[in-house]
Amino acid sequence: MQYRPVGSTGISAGVIGLGTEHLDNKPLSTVDEVIGIALDQGINMMDLFMPGETVRTNIGKALAGKRDKMHIQGHIGSTDINEQYDVSRDLGICKKYFENLLRCLRTDYIDFGMLFFIDSEKAFTKVFEGEILKYAQELKKQGTIRAIGASSHNPIIARRMVETGALNLLMFSINPAFDMAPRGVDVLDHIDDNFNYEKNLDSDRAALYRLCEQRGVGITVMKTLGAGKLLSREHTPFSEPLTVGQCIHYALTRPAVVSTLVGCASGEQVYEALEYLDLDEKARDYSGIIEQYQGNFKGNCVYCNHCLPCPREINIADVNKYLDIAALDEKAIPPGVVQHYKALNSHGSDCVACGSCEERCPFSVPVIKNMEHAAALFGV
Repeated sequence: MQYRPVGSTGISAGVIGLGTEHLDNKPLSTVDEVIGIALDQGINMMDLFMPGETVRTNIGKALAGKRDKMHIQGHIGSTDINEQYDVSRDLGICKKYFENLLRCLRTDYIDFGMLFFIDSEKAFTKVFEGEILKYAQELKKQGTIRAIGASSHNPIIARRMVETGALNLLMFSINPAFDMAPRGVDVLDHIDDNFNYEKNLDSDRAALYRLCEQRGVGITVMKTLGAGKLLSREHTPFSEPLTVGQCIHYALTRPAVVSTLVGCASGEQVYEALEYLDLDEKARDYSGIIEQYQGNFKGNCVYCNHCLPCPREINIADVNKYLDIAALDEKAIPPGVVQHYKALNSHGSDCVACGSCEERCPFSVPVIKNMEHAAALFGV
């Protein structure tokens, strides 16, 4: 494993980290396998945002006796209302779920207390000008958290957070599809002899990465693989799919980036991510693929579930996932896809078009339209 310092915290993290969202609803045996292999292979950084007690408890069991070997990003504001993922800015609720995280993990500290999902002016104001930041600062003073971080998908809001001086760490969504210039800009016009992709980045994102480097704020990366879409010939916005190694290398070449938190649902996927460490420069090189950029990810679901909670309890990410698969050939949808979709507790037809999901979505996904399409396509 290769390690990098996390900003000015004095903590070092492996360049390959572990995203744990795919361990939700998995049996303890799977959680044990994934975390055990990760630890054995030198992975020492993981993110845990899910509010469900079962997955938190399973991860705590998997870390038993090895807690000191893993740096944990634990979120303040990720909550579970009526068994649905939600975000809260109520201090009492935030405390309840953070204390629950400590109990489930059987620990008395969290390495990085993450201010959760700060993507809007409203969220920034409530967290940074209210009581939640003060709560995190008090936790740090007590030693309950070692450092303060925040997660965001919005470069403007993320920059404001970094500029407060309160953060040691930022978790941000980085991949070439998110970073590249929008449609209509010829990427090839901006490539110089040194192949400096900094010139092709969205200017707000480029400014954010540089600011983090300047201020000693480390970046951990979510959405490294674009929810798997960058690996898919059918879904990639580029001329051909990227490999896992190329996606990881892209993120690790951004200023201030410390670790890529790759979501793994099996030990095999952990090993696949770790293969990056043995790749030569040719295998890591993503330049030939992203030269011919075909679009951006705006409007594409990356299955993050930030759109929840849904008043009709629709698992929007799952509906969109099955819709994406079906869209590859709507005239010949695999029976298994139909079966899995219909096995969901709620469906596209249950949508009441309240719009709450679209307000929450960081990627401007037309959720209501997608629910209507799913209902028509699958008949329910």
